[in-house]
Amino acid sequence: MSGDLSFPSDAAIEAAFDHYRQFGYARLGVVFSEQSLVRLRERADDLMLGRVVHDGMFFQHDTDTGRYEDLSYRQGWVGPSLSYRKLEKLEKDEHFRALIENALFARVAREIIGRQIVIYRATLFNKAASGSSPIPWHQDGGSYWGLDKDPELQIWTALDDAPLESGCVQVSPGSHAKGLATPLGGVIPADVLARKDPEASLVSLPALAGEVLLIHNYLWHRSGPNQSGKPRRAVTICYMSAATRCLRKKRAPRTFVRVFEGG
Repeated sequence: MSGDLSFPSDAAIEAAFDHYRQFGYARLGVVFSEQSLVRLRERADDLMLGRVVHDGMFFQHDTDTGRYEDLSYRQGWVGPSLSYRKLEKLEKDEHFRALIENALFARVAREIIGRQIVIYRATLFNKAASGSSPIPWHQDGGSYWGLDKDPELQIWTALDDAPLESGCVQVSPGSHAKGLATPLGGVIPADVLARKDPEASLVSLPALAGEVLLIHNYLWHRSGPNQSGKPRRAVTICYMSAATRCLRKKRAPRTFVRVFEGG
């Protein structure tokens, strides 16, 4: 993966850190080569179509109605399809593991988190060419995540062009600084949305294939449906301190995969 990586300048990286801290998100620009993106797109399709199988991967299929509220849970793999909306545990696949542990992401994560780093999740978010459901305003943290301390950093990478019509990421700048909207976290309730009106400050973040965004877990963000007629695939990796502990008690606490140990 290192040969497929275009490292931003030190000044650009430092400027991105400043923007991330102030606004809760930042752009790192187009980082990955088209050759590397082709491999990852093909691998994403192989996983969704069952041509490559890794035991323990998580799948969630998209709805037939186009409504987020109609999503089904705990069904997992339902057969070959390019309409899975989410695949988790990408670290099980060697191609995506190389993306997760590339040198640029190591530098960013160590600057924001520290030296000892694990991943909470590594996820493919897929908006199929045939259409997809939107993702409502939400935050990625809170008691629903079951951790003793919420993560702060997600690194998002576009595998395809992600213009507005394909459901690009949309954010409410600076919203991360106000903490969680609810202790539970996740989707932001209607009454909170009515009071805070994130539409008034909404910023759309269309991205080119290979472009990388930094997103704070508490940042209010969402994405619309894919109406472009082309696939819109992106990888999001949530990094956190290795000192983080899982609080769940009904099952054995989760353990998390360590990354960047070789450098």
